[in-house]
Amino acid sequence: MDFGLVLQTDPPASDVVDLMRRAERNGFGYGWTFDSAVLWQEPFVIYSRILEHTERLTVGPMVTNPGTRTWEVTASTFATLNDMYGNRTVCGIGRGDSAMRVAGRTPNTLARLSDAIDAIRDLAEGREAVVDGSRMRIPWIKDGRLPVWMAAYGPKALALAGQKADGFILQLADPFLTEWMVHAVRTAATEAGRDPDAITICVAAPAYIGDDLAHAREQCRWFGGMVGNHVADLVSRYGDHSGAIPESLTAYIAQRQGYDYSHHGRAGNPDTAFVPDDIVDRFCLLGPAEAHVEKLRALRGLGVDQFAVYAMHDAKERTIDAYGTEVIPALNG
Repeated sequence: MDFGLVLQTDPPASDVVDLMRRAERNGFGYGWTFDSAVLWQEPFVIYSRILEHTERLTVGPMVTNPGTRTWEVTASTFATLNDMYGNRTVCGIGRGDSAMRVAGRTPNTLARLSDAIDAIRDLAEGREAVVDGSRMRIPWIKDGRLPVWMAAYGPKALALAGQKADGFILQLADPFLTEWMVHAVRTAATEAGRDPDAITICVAAPAYIGDDLAHAREQCRWFGGMVGNHVADLVSRYGDHSGAIPESLTAYIAQRQGYDYSHHGRAGNPDTAFVPDDIVDRFCLLGPAEAHVEKLRALRGLGVDQFAVYAMHDAKERTIDAYGTEVIPALNG
C-alpha cells in the first residue's frame, strides 16, 4: 500500500515543504495539498519547491477543479513540473467545493469535469485536445505523463470516475462505504470496456495516533463537516431516501445548519458540531498505531492502493513519524 500526506498550503510555505520532506523520509510516496486560491497559498508554486527538495515524492492537488484555471494552463503547469523533475505529479480533480464557492461560483458540472479530464491529460502528455471549442496542442512537451485521479461520492460521479479517470479518490475511510463506492467505480469501468483493476484507489482521511480518543475526535471532527458539504449536494440531488446513496453516508447531516468556509479543513471548526462521534470514528483513523494498521488492512482488502493522511490537527509531526516507524512497516514490511 502506498501512503500520502495531505496538507493545506498555509504560510509559511517552508513549513509545507519541511513536512513533505519529513513524510518522504518516513516512507510516504505522495504529497498532496488542498487547492483553493482564496483560502490558501498557490499550491503549484509550492510543488516546485517540494519536488526540488525531495527525491521520490509524487505531488498533486487533492483536488483541483476545471473552473479556477483554464485547462491549458493546468496542463502546462503540470507538464512544466514534470519536465523539471521527471514526471512526479498527479492531477487530483473534482467538481470544486471550497475553491469555487468561496469565489462566488457554483461547482462544475460533471459534463464539464468529464471534458476537462480528457483535455488536461491529453495536453499534459503532448497530445492535441479541444478546449472551449478550440483545438490545441502544447508543442514543447516530450514524454510527458499525467495520471488524473477523480474525487467522487455520488452515483453519477462514481460512474464518471470509472469511465474516465486513472484513479479514484474517496475522502473518507469507512470500510462499508469504501466497498460500496469502489464497487461502483469498478463496475462503471468494466461497462466502459476498461480494466477495473487498472484504476488506482486512494482513500484519504484524517489520521491521529494517540490514546486520548476524545481529543483525537475533536481534532478531526472538521472532516465530517467537510464531507458533509458534498453529502448535502447529493441529498439535494437524489433525496434522503432514494436508495441511490447509502443512508450510512447521508443520515448524519440532518442537523447541519450551514457552513463557513473560513474554517474549512481546520480543527475546531464551529460548523461541525452536528457531526457525531461515530461518524468521526468511521470516517477517520484514530487511536493507537495498532488500530490504524487493523483498519488499513481492511481497506487494503477492499482494493485500496493508497491511504492519504489528512494532517490538519495538532499532531502533524508525531503522526507522520508514527506512520513511518509503526504503520507503514506493518503494512508493507
